[in-house]
Amino acid sequence: MEWWLLLILFVIVLGAVLASGIPIAFGMLLLNAIGAIIFLGGVQTGISHLGRVMIDNLTNYALMPVVLFVLMGELMFISGLAPKMIDVIEKWMGRLPGRLSLLTVGGGALLGTVSGSTMSSIVLLGSTIVPEMEKHGYKKPMSIGPVLGSGGLAMMLPPSAFAVFLASVAQISVGRLLIAIIIPGLLMAVLYAAYIIIRCLLQPSLAPAYEPKQIPLKEKLLLTLKYVVPLGSTLLLIVGAIFFGIATPSEVAAVGIVWTIALVALNRRLSWRVLWNATMNTTKISVMIFTIFVGAISFSQILAFSGITQQMIMWASSLDIAPIILVFIMMLIMLGMGTVLEMGSIIMIVSPIFMPLIYQLGFNPIWFGVIMLVNMQMATTTPPFGVNLFALKGVVSRDTSMRDIYSASLPFIACDWVVMILLLAFPAIALWLPSIM
Repeated sequence: MEWWLLLILFVIVLGAVLASGIPIAFGMLLLNAIGAIIFLGGVQTGISHLGRVMIDNLTNYALMPVVLFVLMGELMFISGLAPKMIDVIEKWMGRLPGRLSLLTVGGGALLGTVSGSTMSSIVLLGSTIVPEMEKHGYKKPMSIGPVLGSGGLAMMLPPSAFAVFLASVAQISVGRLLIAIIIPGLLMAVLYAAYIIIRCLLQPSLAPAYEPKQIPLKEKLLLTLKYVVPLGSTLLLIVGAIFFGIATPSEVAAVGIVWTIALVALNRRLSWRVLWNATMNTTKISVMIFTIFVGAISFSQILAFSGITQQMIMWASSLDIAPIILVFIMMLIMLGMGTVLEMGSIIMIVSPIFMPLIYQLGFNPIWFGVIMLVNMQMATTTPPFGVNLFALKGVVSRDTSMRDIYSASLPFIACDWVVMILLLAFPAIALWLPSIM
């Protein structure tokens, strides 16, 4: 059978699995088991080989940071330190145009440094800052939009559990990918802030000015030292240790957990309830991620043994179009998938197919990994089915319609597109920091 017919057959079966309502991770494992029986020599040999692949990859040392980064974020959220940090930032905003919208961007960027969970950031920002903005007369575009945009920064700033997961599935350097996302993530935050300021200057009615509560400078400095500086030190600890080669991502994640627990304890927020809830939430998230991971790795094995990967590489190499056009087509495919699938599923499906092509076309896999993360950050807020759109709908006021959320997300998606195009045109944006590690 031709390779493209096999690939279409895989897609059809996968579509049937999705339509059946089976979780995609388990559906992919079922698909892999069928593929192993067909292409790896029967039931006993095929299933045995598939089991060895799963065990070997689940014991991958590079996966350890996923669990530890998720636990770090859960401790910050459940202990209440992350919301306290946002409160302190708000006290420094003064009378800037759209100050609460800017606070959302700043809060989202900082929350991204302590949590790899995009949805957690969306829910926290949506439930705490949006009601405050509505109380001060902020219109939907300036209350909902910044939450959707900045909540996704959790994926684009280290420590990002999804960056670690993507690096593990794509079999690229975890440390280099974590460093590579820093400049694109900050660039996204800057574009969000610039858009907010410019639009609020042009349309002041969207974010009415009000007199903020006056806080003595001494009190603000003390609160900053107590809540912002320690959490900022977590970022410096992680990024600095990886960048200077002092520790591997796994080692620095372990140190980060000890540091986070110490911060929670010093603020007298450490309890058995906090530890239990953080551990349970981390376990649920990690099991989901690992199940998706073994499905993705097994899928890549099946594609390789069936001959699809090799034939597809030969076909792509023979096309008479610019390689960058192929990359752009890959981005459009992932963006379309992101409107109906969650991020882990997208990584699981496309990485085994796209990464061999990227190597064959001569592109840097770290650069492509950054582009994939930006793409999936866009996909989570792209109407009509981006998962973060519905996460936000669950925590905002009842008078907020899905149409309001859709329209508020569009300017921030446009900012993401600007970053995407800049990365495609100037790969050094992502590759400069890793090159000097």
